[in-house]
Amino acid sequence: MKKTIVCFDSSVLHKSRLDNVSKELLWNAAQIHMVKQGDHVLQAGQTCQHIWLVEKGACRAFYDHHHREVNTAFFFENSFVTNMKSLRNNEPSAYHLATTERSVLLRWHKDTLAALYEQSPAITAFGRERLELLAIAGEAHADWLKTHSPEERYQYLLTHQPELIQRVSLTQLSSYIGISRETLSRIRRRVL
Repeated sequence: MKKTIVCFDSSVLHKSRLDNVSKELLWNAAQIHMVKQGDHVLQAGQTCQHIWLVEKGACRAFYDHHHREVNTAFFFENSFVTNMKSLRNNEPSAYHLATTERSVLLRWHKDTLAALYEQSPAITAFGRERLELLAIAGEAHADWLKTHSPEERYQYLLTHQPELIQRVSLTQLSSYIGISRETLSRIRRRVL
């Protein structure tokens, strides 16, 4: 698939505060991938070598626990996706990254990004900010699970993240909230 200006116009790269030269450098270095629903972009045990941007579609992060998938994050359009620990420390990933919908992903190899960081302090600052946001989101989710009841979690998603309710299966959503699918069904009946 050819990268087009139409795709770029709606991209987080275009809307960023990067100067035009840095935007062009980052855009031109991206590889574009059409990914089928359910395909893994990173498997547990592999060492992460890339950062992805969801241009269209959705991805999830999950791990296997006693033959059950536990979802820890969902990423929709204009979200960056990676396993920071694996990418940074060059160690195997403890979890999977997979698409939940047919998706268009932009991808940068970590060596390509390192070269871009050398060329542009603006890209370095942009990358750091995006990785910090990923870390903050992961930390916020862990805190959220500890401090809210399952019904409060579901209510929060209804109000603040309806996209999750609309685009994620009940099984995946229940594990993300930290409850069984049956418990989620009971909560949904009470709330709706």
